[in-house]
Parts: sequence; structure tokens; C-alpha cells
Amino acid sequence: MAEEEKAISFLKEFSQTCFEIGKNPEDIIILGASKSQDINSIESAFNLGIKHFGENFLQESEHKIKGLKASPTWHFIGSVQSRKAKKISSLFQWVQTLDRLKVAKKLNENRPQYMGKLNVCIQVNPDNEKNKSGIPLSDCEGFLSELLKLDQLKVRGIMSIPKATNNFRQQRRVFGKIRSCFENLKDSYPELDTLSMGMSGDYKAAILEGSTMIRIGTSIFGQRK
Repeated sequence: MAEEEKAISFLKEFSQTCFEIGKNPEDIIILGASKSQDINSIESAFNLGIKHFGENFLQESEHKIKGLKASPTWHFIGSVQSRKAKKISSLFQWVQTLDRLKVAKKLNENRPQYMGKLNVCIQVNPDNEKNKSGIPLSDCEGFLSELLKLDQLKVRGIMSIPKATNNFRQQRRVFGKIRSCFENLKDSYPELDTLSMGMSGDYKAAILEGSTMIRIGTSIFGQRK
């Protein structure tokens, strides 16, 4: 019950935040970051209206996807290892962490035709952190042009996990830089529609800077089990 109350509290806070800044909450997808959460917790969040969930690890996610009574949209939000790309491509509707052409080709080659195209986001690394996945913002357009040659992938936009900070102005500054990159890409590729950025600690700044999808774990599920 405490977990459900936490999720309800977040959804109210999210709606109030959108109202205060003039955003329509229906235009922003809440992605439940469900790593380490059990099926019951995910089903509870689904029943509260959260229809998208993100998993980081293939082995952990497979039994959830196959065992959940509900039918949410599943996003892979962890690092994609080449040897696991085939299975990931056949289980998930989205992969948000694409930053290598080799992996993209494996996902494309192994996407089952009956599932339709695999939605993908390019993961960007706005601060060029050495130990973090993602490509530099300056490489986005070139990488995107290569991805568009792969007929079983549908490029939806970009995703990012900036360096953690509690400084609201700094959060907005980095998210603004990512948004500018996204808008520049849209000038050439107007079909792009997804800017995935913002988590429990910084989603308000992300929404202010145009995020269309926020990845929320702790504020929905509480601390990981």
C-alpha cells in the first residue's frame, strides 16, 4: 500500500508541475523504470495509469515481459551487449540506448517482421563523460543518417542521462543543450518525436526544457528491492 501511495503522490505532483508550467501531461510519457521491481509492483503501477516500463537487464526483464498479465509497452534502457541484441530485439518495443552502429545492425537483422519496426533512440552523452555510454551531441546527425539505412528500425529521437546534480539551473542548462540538438535534428528529420530525458531527481527541469518522456523509478516504486 505504501508503494501505491508513493506512485499516486508522484502522479499528482507530475500533473501539478505540468499545470504550473503550461504543459499538457498527456503529451509526456511516464516511463516506469522497473529495474529490480517485481511483477506485482509493475502491475500496480500499470493499474494506476503508467503504460510504459523500462528495463536495464535482459535476464531480469524476460520473465517480467512474459509473466505480466497486463500488456504495457516495454523499453530497453540499459547498455545493449552485442551478444544479447538478438533477444532484446525480439522482446522489446523500444531500445533507448543506441550508441553503436554494430549493435544497431544486430537489432535490425534480428527484429521479427511480425513485430513491426523497433523504435529506437540515440543515446547522447552531453558532457562527454568518459565512463558513460552515449555519443557526443556533435555526432548525432551522422549517426542518425546511418541508422536510417536500417529498414527494421524506426528512429524516434534522442535519450540522455546527464551528470547528476541538485542544482536546478545546471539541470536546465544541460537539458537545454540536449533540446537544442534535438531541435536541430528535427529541422532535417521532422519525423523525430521523442526527447527522452529526466528522472526522479531532475524531471521538472527536463519537462521545462521540452522532454517528451521521463524515466521514473524511485518516485514510483520507492527504493530498489
